[in-house]
Amino acid sequence: MAKKLKTTKITEASYPNIGIGYWEEGSEQVYIKGAIKGQTVEYTLARKRLDHRDGKLYRVLEKSPLEDQVGCIHKDKCGGCVYQSLSYENEIKYKEEQIQRLFSALDIKISKVIDSPSYVAYRNKMEYSFGDEFIDGPLTLGMHKKNSFYDIINTDHCLIVHEDFNIIQRSLRTYFEKLGLDYLHKKTRQGNLRHLVVRRTDLGQILLNLVVTSDTKISKEDLVDFLLGLDLEGQIKSIFLTYNDSLADAIIPEKVEKLYGTDHIIEEMKGLKFKIGPFSFFQTNTKSAELLYDQALAMLENVEDKVIFDLYSGTGTISQILARKAKKVYGIEIVEEAVEAAKNSAAENTIDNVEFIAGDVLEKVDLLDEKPDIIVLDPPREGIHPKAIGKIISFGPKEFLYISCNPKTMVRDLEIFKEAGYKFVEGKMQNQFPRTSHVETIVLMAKE
Repeated sequence: MAKKLKTTKITEASYPNIGIGYWEEGSEQVYIKGAIKGQTVEYTLARKRLDHRDGKLYRVLEKSPLEDQVGCIHKDKCGGCVYQSLSYENEIKYKEEQIQRLFSALDIKISKVIDSPSYVAYRNKMEYSFGDEFIDGPLTLGMHKKNSFYDIINTDHCLIVHEDFNIIQRSLRTYFEKLGLDYLHKKTRQGNLRHLVVRRTDLGQILLNLVVTSDTKISKEDLVDFLLGLDLEGQIKSIFLTYNDSLADAIIPEKVEKLYGTDHIIEEMKGLKFKIGPFSFFQTNTKSAELLYDQALAMLENVEDKVIFDLYSGTGTISQILARKAKKVYGIEIVEEAVEAAKNSAAENTIDNVEFIAGDVLEKVDLLDEKPDIIVLDPPREGIHPKAIGKIISFGPKEFLYISCNPKTMVRDLEIFKEAGYKFVEGKMQNQFPRTSHVETIVLMAKE
């Protein structure tokens, strides 16, 4: 039996992009993912929580006054961008409202909002999925359909990437369609095509990583020739083929084969060069990341002659920027490829006072004998591992600089730092991911 549709007016917003209404007059609140403040929506009731009900958005009956843009042609179907219908100014204000509400639980106010230099064609990396938009439909390559686990829609007119991404995406889909290759069906496990990762630096260097099952039969030479023959503004420097038979809908590099070019592409930031491989972590908005690091470093009083730990250091971007002034910087990162890239970058940038360690922060912090003056934290979306946070705090630095792409887990972790005697000094919000629901937050904490 189908669930009954209910109607509500969205009166508040909670991060990330959760619209709040009431599921019956005068009753408890309903939290609806994807609903925007000011909209009137139809939804179905879902899970009951302690203080509210969850709802699943069915359709928007009335637009919000905030929605004053036409935006991307994919916006009504694509599950990626959620604020294409808002002006950029409204997006900033709306995100700030959500972030201030989130941090108010700690009696913290974010003092500054930093805009991205651009809200179009800014992403330097996209992970596309192969699939179909409906059962037995033609092959698609793009993003998950809004509120759908199985359906994939073509997004080859995306506004947040350079046009080279769209050309590659559109052309490769047609190429495999002509070959008669199918995507890997999640239920039957039939088919071969899984994902396509495209990376493009501001220098115009492009890296492609095609993810398929291990039994895929294609002419690698023909594939390389086809890709190199595309009419692109940038230049393809690297092509990889990754084999993955995992049940998980994730890019797991069980076997990786380089089909063409170099092991990496080069990005420049703050006068430094960084090597980016197929699995390296690097901020997805290069120009905005430069501002992010400027703002983060400005929050530190002084790094001259200081010993700094950079935990979750990725390809060593902020480690090397800090090392130009600090006495010594230690970076820890779990992705070995990223650590190797960081070491190579540091050597090419002639920075010799930084040391990169490959491994889990939870384990590798025990190997650091020096006492840090400052610890920089930039963990993955799930935040700092509960078992690691105590070890990190026990180093007792004067300052912690916490950078996060998930403010919800950041707030959770900040509560623990607060209990350990660290006070909030300053907080900023960076609109690192324009048109999406996500933001980057930066918080400085100091020992009381």
